[in-house]
Amino acid sequence: MTCYRPLMTETRPGAANLITDVAGVAVGHAHDERIGTGVTALLPTDRAVASVDVRGGGPGTRETDALAPENLVDTVDGIVLSGGSSYGLAAASAVAKSMGVDGRGFRIADSDLVSPVVPAAVLFDLDNGGDKSWGDDPPYDELGAAAYAAASTGAFDLGNVGAGFGAVAGTLKGGLGSASVLDASGLHVGALVAVNSFGSVLIPGTDCFWAWPFERDHEFGGRRPSRAAVDYDVNAGTKAARLGPRQNTTIGIVATNAQLTPGDARRVAIMAQDGLARAIRPAHTPFDGDSLFVLATGRQPLPEPAALSLSRLGALAADCVARSIARGVFEAQSLFSLTSYRERHGP
Repeated sequence: MTCYRPLMTETRPGAANLITDVAGVAVGHAHDERIGTGVTALLPTDRAVASVDVRGGGPGTRETDALAPENLVDTVDGIVLSGGSSYGLAAASAVAKSMGVDGRGFRIADSDLVSPVVPAAVLFDLDNGGDKSWGDDPPYDELGAAAYAAASTGAFDLGNVGAGFGAVAGTLKGGLGSASVLDASGLHVGALVAVNSFGSVLIPGTDCFWAWPFERDHEFGGRRPSRAAVDYDVNAGTKAARLGPRQNTTIGIVATNAQLTPGDARRVAIMAQDGLARAIRPAHTPFDGDSLFVLATGRQPLPEPAALSLSRLGALAADCVARSIARGVFEAQSLFSLTSYRERHGP
């Protein structure tokens, strides 16, 4: 039986174990503690190839149709993740406005006009206990502009941060998670996920994450399941009280330094959704709007054979998504009446 060496390459987390370990990617966050919501913006240094895969039954998105491989748009200027359900889509408009002021975007002919392409996805955090009495002035325009202004290629906190600030994961406080992986062939992959799932991130009856097989260096506590303790009831730990469409939703971004076509990026996004299914049970339900973007900076050619390397890239992306989900919940702090993992299960 033939084993191809690209599939056997050793991997390790990046220096910060964050999506910003992928060169050419900046991330900014903003939140409002009183309201219990926030925004995260990912900005590539240069316009980058992107795609998206939407699996949830109740998504809230912007400009995702434009990213289909058969359509005209093949690069983007940024991607926004936001709380606020439909109100949160305004955050992407704010980012686009700020980019336009800075002259960033698709340039119109030989003029000074630009048209920023900023796809977005939102999650539902409207019933988390925060003060949502904003009348005709929702906070997302301001939060989007603040997230754009805060964007940096450096390290950032996890948990109650950005789009994950007011999130809920099953019966636990959700949050924003990130993870990265590098391999010896030069491929770098990072994920950034706001976890606000209907399903549970924990194996029922335990303090162990479903994502435990993919953990690196005790990044979310190092707990392992006892075979005798596992309860595989699919309904255990879910948000039984939140059964309306678009009332949950896990949204995220995978970034890579690989040179990808829009079709390649779409395939990686499809494969990356496996990470969501590995870390949350049940996933992709009628009550979620699960959506994952993929952004490729194009700085590293895919090793030959390219199709095999693309398969590997998708597998690495799925692992990073699973790890990011667990990290986001593990690092979250209790908020309002929402109990964090560590308050309930210890550090």
